[in-house]
Amino acid sequence: MSPIRSASIAALASAVLATTLTGCQFGGEKQDSRPIVIAADLELSGASAAIGKVYQRALELKVEQLNSSGALGARKIELKVKDNRSDAAESLRNINDFSGDSRVSAIIMGGCNECAVGAVRTIGEKHIPTVALASSGAITEPVAERRYVFKLAPNAADSAATLTAELKRRGIAKVAVLHSADSYGEEGLTALRGEFDKARIRLLRAEAARTTDTDVSGQVGQLVDRKPDALIVWTPPEQAALAAANARQSRFSGDLFFDASAAGDLFLGASARSAEKATLIFTQTMVIDDVIATTPAKAARRQWFQDYTARFGGYNGFSSFAADAVQLIADAELRSGDESGTAHRDTLRDVLETSQLDGLSGPIRMTPDNHSGLMPQALTTLVARGGRWRLAG
Repeated sequence: MSPIRSASIAALASAVLATTLTGCQFGGEKQDSRPIVIAADLELSGASAAIGKVYQRALELKVEQLNSSGALGARKIELKVKDNRSDAAESLRNINDFSGDSRVSAIIMGGCNECAVGAVRTIGEKHIPTVALASSGAITEPVAERRYVFKLAPNAADSAATLTAELKRRGIAKVAVLHSADSYGEEGLTALRGEFDKARIRLLRAEAARTTDTDVSGQVGQLVDRKPDALIVWTPPEQAALAAANARQSRFSGDLFFDASAAGDLFLGASARSAEKATLIFTQTMVIDDVIATTPAKAARRQWFQDYTARFGGYNGFSSFAADAVQLIADAELRSGDESGTAHRDTLRDVLETSQLDGLSGPIRMTPDNHSGLMPQALTTLVARGGRWRLAG
């Protein structure tokens, strides 16, 4: 090593040491280095394992990004993940375990509606702030009984309104609906009925599919037999792909519409041919590579899209909700002071309740009256073209 380089390193080390000692000796503030411990209850096995693994990847990537960015100061996020096996009882055991760990500040729950709804009472009793990635309105409503629960997935009412507006724009008058036989599916059917009445669209028939069904041909056959102008599919992604294939096999020539719950991978793979020209209601993050980054928020969404795709070889639209959940909790942590235990969780809850974020999923606004933060304007209309989703128009 040259004498000049050696002297420079020594001088730099002396300066750092002097700064450190000055901070200690003359009252300089010590940086907060407490870890931010976030627990995650996810469906990593069982019927919903595919989406659970998407959430896990997104959580781990977002935590890695925040920890390396310096945005948290000297603090780092620690992520504790448990598999609920797509089972509400197992999920509740996880919630109890997490809430009993005083180091855990908040919990993120996956896409299982029954898991989140089944845990709301325990979450409230344990005073543990929780952000759910599932869609059912019963997760956060009524708010007075769910003070510690928040959610980020699209709301059924908003999705139904956006979808119906597109039906009306295209002059579609008769529709049939396949929906999931769970709380979100029933909520969606109710919301669609209300929107159809206002738009004077006739619902010819509705059929339900259990979330565990691997064959929906019977339900789809009964729906297309009614000869609707459009078939609306309000189910998870795997069933939506099956429904699209069944509809085409039945020579259905009408339009296919998917609710946000049917979103999944950007590239449609084996289902591309069946879904060609289908319409999906979802957030812009799914197609952000088609969008000019004219704002910092759009630039951040494009960067997330690129980072996720580079890391995992493809993109899944639901990844952004998991990343936004981490960001919300991290931001709230930095604003909630240095309390510990129950007092800290209570303060964190209060901060989360007034959070605002131009997130990767779109604009997010939490209020004391509304714990479902994704704003209606986050939803847009996408069309399947050439084996992937594109912006409509």
